[in-house]
Amino acid sequence: MAFFIKKLAVIGVGLIGGSLARSLRDQSLVGEVVGVNRSRSALEKAEALGVIDYGTTDAIAAVRDASMVLIATPVRSIAPMVAHIAPFLAPGVVVTDVGSVKQSVVRDCEAAMAAAPAATSGKTHFVGGHPIAGREHVGVEHSFATLFAGSRTVLTPTAQTASDALELVRLVWEATGSYVEVMDAAYHDQVLAATSHLPHLMAYSVVNTLSDLEDQIRAEVFRYAAGGFRDFTRIASSDPSMWRDICLENRTAILSILERVRHDLDRLVEQIDSGNGDALYGIFARSKTTRDRILAEHKILKG
Repeated sequence: MAFFIKKLAVIGVGLIGGSLARSLRDQSLVGEVVGVNRSRSALEKAEALGVIDYGTTDAIAAVRDASMVLIATPVRSIAPMVAHIAPFLAPGVVVTDVGSVKQSVVRDCEAAMAAAPAATSGKTHFVGGHPIAGREHVGVEHSFATLFAGSRTVLTPTAQTASDALELVRLVWEATGSYVEVMDAAYHDQVLAATSHLPHLMAYSVVNTLSDLEDQIRAEVFRYAAGGFRDFTRIASSDPSMWRDICLENRTAILSILERVRHDLDRLVEQIDSGNGDALYGIFARSKTTRDRILAEHKILKG
């Protein structure tokens, strides 16, 4: 099934929104692309790069007559934005997002869409989405058309999701080269708390621990930091506001996985303190075996 988006409104023209627009443009799958951002300079940059046709700080103006609206803002602003634009959406428009937290976002966005005038005839649709791809650097200048190639995108429909709207969003992400999976929103949040949110929090925590050391020691620590430090802490360069919002919106699942990590760290402390080399070796060997197996089974993680 082919598709063509006559007008795409991208609210939040950064790495993710910009990369999607680039990918669709390169394949001639979209006509007009309108960008929305609070920053005029970001919009001017997006225009200069050819990511969008034009930009505006007025989201309502941008979504008028749009065929599809992509919300690519921090997760805590997604639902308020949908509520803001919903009364002005044309019949037939599909609204989707790229948020890393789904349960609360989908619930609130569906409620906002249902309250919109065009929704009375069932003509507006929201489809929750999460492309699991990205870089630690944000901004439209870092966007590129192949960002999603080989990645996974999770869609989280509900009983209220129209099948044709879900199919369109699926086709859009597949066109970028992403593998699309459908998942319950609550389950998504539990999975991502462990596989995405936890690693970011650990990276932030390690850098903060080293930053809190006394000045002289800290200087030596960072002076002798090698590739392992760089690789492990790379994602600590991610957008702080985005990760603040993720923690607040997915706090239950995140707190649950952090409790498990705290328990495992306490066990590690005990084995080091007692000098139990066999136990330490067992922990490290099991971790190595698990990681090697996961990389062998999931080629997508090797890049």
